[in-house]
Amino acid sequence: KQWYQRRVAITAGGQPVAGWNKKKTIEFLKKADPSQITFAVRDRPFERTITCVKDSSGHIGFQFKKGKINAIVKDSSAARNGMLTDHFITEIDGQNVVGMSDDKILKVIKSKDRTVTVTVMPEFVYDHMVKHLGSSLKKHMDHSEPTEL
Repeated sequence: KQWYQRRVAITAGGQPVAGWNKKKTIEFLKKADPSQITFAVRDRPFERTITCVKDSSGHIGFQFKKGKINAIVKDSSAARNGMLTDHFITEIDGQNVVGMSDDKILKVIKSKDRTVTVTVMPEFVYDHMVKHLGSSLKKHMDHSEPTEL
């Protein structure tokens, strides 16, 4: 398994291209206004991004408790796209959710459109990271939605 990921976030005219295949992305970018294209490159050791599509009930196919994924719904978008249990949710569509209550994380997920990109981290890495953060820092993390410059 490859645990090291370089994450490139691309938007054009406010349209994120997360989850698109290479061909669709290139065709879209060729037609886009160059002044409206933004790139953000971040190295993400041990993190994975999974694009999930909400079902007709608005669910994306997994359950979580205290930010940790504990169940995957069979045949759901999350299951088909490789979501794993015993991973912590760290971002929803680029918005940091570390330290948020489950109710707040669920509210963020519900506020998103049909396609939701979820960033997850294995439990052992998350536990190590949080142990060194300290509880006060975790409570004061920036949870605002990402904005374009």
